[in-house]
Amino acid sequence: MERALVVVSPEERSQRILREAGELAAGSGAELVVLTVLPDEEFERTRSALASVGSSDVVYGIDQAIESATRRAKRVAREAFEGLDLDYRIVADIGPEADTILETARWEGCDHLFIAGRRRSPAGKLISRDMTQSVMLNFDGPVTVLLGEASSDDAKGNEKGKSGLLA
Repeated sequence: MERALVVVSPEERSQRILREAGELAAGSGAELVVLTVLPDEEFERTRSALASVGSSDVVYGIDQAIESATRRAKRVAREAFEGLDLDYRIVADIGPEADTILETARWEGCDHLFIAGRRRSPAGKLISRDMTQSVMLNFDGPVTVLLGEASSDDAKGNEKGKSGLLA
């Protein structure tokens, strides 16, 4: 592993996947690219909410969204990488999550990907393909997935709070 992409989100699991990726990168001398993706829908929802405030002083565009996402990712990465000797940088983007992750990994020349996923029931896997599954199927290299708790629609039959790593 020379350069890995680790995807962070506002979820608590980001701390764990960052730490796992950081420890592996520090041990192998690899560089980490920390990516945070703001989905289009979330960007539009926030922009609409701020526009409805009606103040001409409130401006929320792509630059502000990326700056805010970058600040959050820096804070989470700084905490997760505390005590580790590694090179990393933060990248933030807006767009469809799976496509943005794959495009960034290609653009950055990443040979390994770290991502948080969620446990899904067999029926849930059949009904819809999630973002993590799409990334795993389309990335040309190893993908390490931190599995966490299923969504409420998918939680039947799974114990809450269980998580684990898949490589």
